[in-house]
Amino acid sequence: MKVQPKSRRPGVGGLAPDGALRVAVTEAPEDGRANRAVCAALAEALGVPGSAVGVTHGMTARAKTIRVAGDPERLSETLRRLLP
Repeated sequence: MKVQPKSRRPGVGGLAPDGALRVAVTEAPEDGRANRAVCAALAEALGVPGSAVGVTHGMTARAKTIRVAGDPERLSETLRRLLP
């Protein structure tokens, strides 16, 4: 996924030019605040608890790999609705 910290318009959805899911958050990338905001935004968009979402790679980068725990079929369907 591609993360845009310090965004004026936060949200989950859409694709970056490389095909990655886009997530925009208002928090600055300091002390892990943007990472926590990304996890919270993605959890809300997917309808899972915040504890089910975590950054596995890219803690200090805009390109991140995220792990989401839950029913794969339900998560896939919800993710499809977020994409154009």
